[in-house]
Amino acid sequence: MLSTIQSMFIDNLLLYQKLDMKKIFSNKELLLFHFFHDVTNIFPQNIIIVKDIVFFFLDNENYFEAKMKLPYLRKKFQHRRIVLVREEGVLINLVFGFFPDPYIHSIRIDRNTRTGQIIIIVGFLSYEERGIAVGCNGDYIKAVNIIFESYIKFADYQGFQLKIKCEVVSL
Repeated sequence: MLSTIQSMFIDNLLLYQKLDMKKIFSNKELLLFHFFHDVTNIFPQNIIIVKDIVFFFLDNENYFEAKMKLPYLRKKFQHRRIVLVREEGVLINLVFGFFPDPYIHSIRIDRNTRTGQIIIIVGFLSYEERGIAVGCNGDYIKAVNIIFESYIKFADYQGFQLKIKCEVVSL
């Protein structure tokens, strides 16, 4: 059995794992790419559409400038949810990037030894913040998990599954 220090070291190695993101642009993503640039004067690094949620991935230096145009973008896409995410090359930074609005109290790792799946549990202080992170009917967290499943590859480790879960932590 691993000692606590060894386990913490392995968890830190996982959280600071380098990522590569697939960039596949269909005609719909290309149209959104050009529209986003016309509105913000910023080129997104990637666009991923999951059901009715459109994720625009941006460089850190362009994120806050684009965020000022977010109300206008949301007004134009009333039937879709628009999310701006800072494109990050490290797992823990990307996890924080997917949840910019609610306060994240803690992040911990759990492993399902039967399936080999690694679960990153994002802890929030209230049910309201957890609700923001999960979205209506869990749509947002499901979309985030689809992105991790289908679009994100780990630079050093291949073949393991990752899932993000949100919970309320007790103090």
